Amino acid sequence: MLDQHGIYEQILFESLGSKAQLKSVSLVASGNHNKGLRLESAYGFFFLKLNFDHERDILHKESEGLELLRKATFLKVPQLYGCGRIGDYNYLLTEFITSGKNQPDYWENLGLGLAHLHLTSNSKFGLEHNNYIASIPQNNLQMVNWFDFYVEHRLEPLIGKAYFEKLISLEFLKKFQEIYPKLEDIFPEEKPSLVHGDLWSGNVISTADGQPGLIDPAVYFGHREMDLAFSRLFGGFDAEFYISYESVLPLEPGFETRMGIYNLYPLLVHLNLFGTAYLPGIERIINRFVR
Repeated sequence: MLDQHGIYEQILFESLGSKAQLKSVSLVASGNHNKGLRLESAYGFFFLKLNFDHERDILHKESEGLELLRKATFLKVPQLYGCGRIGDYNYLLTEFITSGKNQPDYWENLGLGLAHLHLTSNSKFGLEHNNYIASIPQNNLQMVNWFDFYVEHRLEPLIGKAYFEKLISLEFLKKFQEIYPKLEDIFPEEKPSLVHGDLWSGNVISTADGQPGLIDPAVYFGHREMDLAFSRLFGGFDAEFYISYESVLPLEPGFETRMGIYNLYPLLVHLNLFGTAYLPGIERIINRFVR
């Protein structure tokens, strides 16, 4: 049976096609489901993500998302080297990106890069396969109408899960569902855009040369305003980012009103992952639309 060192060397072998001497291992991050490691080998440095959930395809779906991003934006996205399973571990091996000091055009380039990503379109909302946002399954069944897709495959599954897990009352479930008829005409009609899907500061990185990059996607073809709203949920990005983005893809009037509706989805994700501390934020948004 392989020890930890042997597992890491086996992952390098399976991913690179030849045996690479492992020089050092250092922990980058650790959570309930994933562990992030920096591997130093004879071939250089690599980032290894290990997932401890059995019979999960979560890292395979992440690898597919990274490849979609790489093809659709000039922003830095880690190069993928391998993805698979060894013993009890699911693994994803990518390039290790060394962080540097943000250059003066960092936020401008991030805005331009996101606009570039959003110019990648599709005939339907959704994706050809399902994936995950964090550890929560994300249903991407393709639909032609954004309102239908958003209600049926983003809001309804997670508000239902919250009720099933006793995080909300039946009364609040019914109140939440009362917003649906009010949303049908609130969204601007636009073509589906390829969205990052989990765009907060923790998933935006700085490269060694001080330029922006993207990690940990939850991609699908959605309304581009989803990414813009999510980016402002936990403090927002620098103002130059939004100015730069809108120089390419201006937002339709009324975004400030719509922003809360878009952010119901990530707030529901956090409610289901981390508990009722996120419920007041959801209640405040609902109370603006349902009295």
